[in-house]
Amino acid sequence: MYYFLLPIVIFCIFMSLRTLFLPNTVKGKLVSIDNFLYLGNVYLTVILGYGLIYAIFYLMGMTILVEVNKNHLHNMFETSFYFSAMMLFSVGNGDVIPVGIGRFIAVTEALIGYTLPAAFVANVVFRRKK
Repeated sequence: MYYFLLPIVIFCIFMSLRTLFLPNTVKGKLVSIDNFLYLGNVYLTVILGYGLIYAIFYLMGMTILVEVNKNHLHNMFETSFYFSAMMLFSVGNGDVIPVGIGRFIAVTEALIGYTLPAAFVANVVFRRKK
């Protein structure tokens, strides 16, 4: 069943990122509440999507995230979404470490995290010039 969920989650992330590169109906000023909500929606989709990817691999029995501080008992789902947000907005704090295929997944998320703001600004400026 988890093998069925993984492509769906990846598809949702892709479709959310795709909206940055295709024209959409968000019009208006260069800085507007619509643009802010639009960007927030894309960030939220990516965080939840990658968090679900980490959680699905955990449910399949694969260890791809390791917590450094084992003194605190954290739920793996909380850790997955926390790590996803940390990888998207920065390169992490070092308290959760990806291992195995988790490293590749974390690199792709970090790449999206670095390019997302630039793609959004370029998209808004390009639409404004039209």
